[in-house]
Amino acid sequence: MDKKTIAIIFGGCSPEYPVSLESSHSVIVNIDRDKYELILLGITRGGEWFRYYGGPEGVENDTWREGKCVPALISPDREVHGIVEFGENGVVTTRIDAAFPVMHGKNGEDGTIQGLCEMAGIPIIGCGALCSALCMDKDRAHKLAALAGVDVPRAVVLRSMPGEAELRSVAAALGYPVFVKPVRAGSSFGITKVSAESALMSAVSFAFRYDREVIIEETIDGNEVGCAVMGNDELIIGRADEIEIFGDIFDYEEKYTLKTAKIHMPARVDSSTEERIKAAAATIYRALGCRVMARVDMFLTPEGRIVFNEVNTIPGFTPHSRFPNMMKGIGLGFPALLDHLVEYAFEG
Repeated sequence: MDKKTIAIIFGGCSPEYPVSLESSHSVIVNIDRDKYELILLGITRGGEWFRYYGGPEGVENDTWREGKCVPALISPDREVHGIVEFGENGVVTTRIDAAFPVMHGKNGEDGTIQGLCEMAGIPIIGCGALCSALCMDKDRAHKLAALAGVDVPRAVVLRSMPGEAELRSVAAALGYPVFVKPVRAGSSFGITKVSAESALMSAVSFAFRYDREVIIEETIDGNEVGCAVMGNDELIIGRADEIEIFGDIFDYEEKYTLKTAKIHMPARVDSSTEERIKAAAATIYRALGCRVMARVDMFLTPEGRIVFNEVNTIPGFTPHSRFPNMMKGIGLGFPALLDHLVEYAFEG
């Protein structure tokens, strides 16, 4: 069988650039090279694109720009169906079968890269442009999930900085503590838990640094639970996991170091509760138009209520990431998981 040529896209001008490198390294070293030919496309923090010809260690330790790199990009031309390199000896095109953007947050997980691939007619190992944009948008994702019958937190969206009196009224109606978040941001950037009105203005100003819209949400008592979901028409759902935190927020540092937080996989729930979590994840996945893969995060209250939090359309693929570990819980190792994802990308 002929090998499929897959472009792994890593890096990007996003605060989550380091996580992309770690996730991409894991994908590169675990994917079956007998089945797939890899083209590595790196994007710098400043937004420059290069084809990287070095080894995976350069991606892992962020020295890839010191290796052999040629300016390159994905061509939107469907006849090219691949990348264009601008080398010393002229322009070279290389056809690819699919693109795997392993990029988190803005300019990677928000539909931008996906839109370029769709224009070029290149299958995406992941969700499409519309779904990616919707899932990145906490407000619109919640509205669609609510229409599908899933509980969501009460919230108010701000599109500009309100006056202090108006802001206090909004938060008081939701009840303290509240969470203040950028509407579109990943890895908990810009999020603050506010327990008193004295901290409200600074929290909203902080969130506006990350996006032009800010959402103020009620706090949902309980632990965060999640489900790894993959597939298109037929879905494979991994074991549910549970995050136990010892502070106010499962923030960027905790997500990628687990200094104090603990991830319980499987979640510390009975089988019927886990089935309800999985069912809610599947409902959300379909309501938002997800395909190939996503991680659906929810809250489980002490009373057993399941409340939607967010969807990650490009979940982490680091050694301690939740998505591969949840799939491992149903017997899918990393190489087999990647095989499934590639197969789903080619389904109609």
